[in-house]
Amino acid sequence: MRKYVRVRELRPDRFVEFDFAIGEPDIYVEMILHADAFDDFCALNQVTFLTDAPSASGDQQQWRLSEVSGRQFK
Repeated sequence: MRKYVRVRELRPDRFVEFDFAIGEPDIYVEMILHADAFDDFCALNQVTFLTDAPSASGDQQQWRLSEVSGRQFK
């Protein structure tokens, strides 16, 4: 199966925030790795890098766990 990576942020502390998907690029997990580990991870998994934003279908709202952590919802 094809594996995908979409880089979200290169942080000043040399950590990379990215999305990782297997098979279907719109179904992914959010991950954070140090830059050196990220390079190894991508090489080991032979990833395809994505540059576009994930698609939103219909009325589905896009949000990221990292954007809402620490917030309270009613």
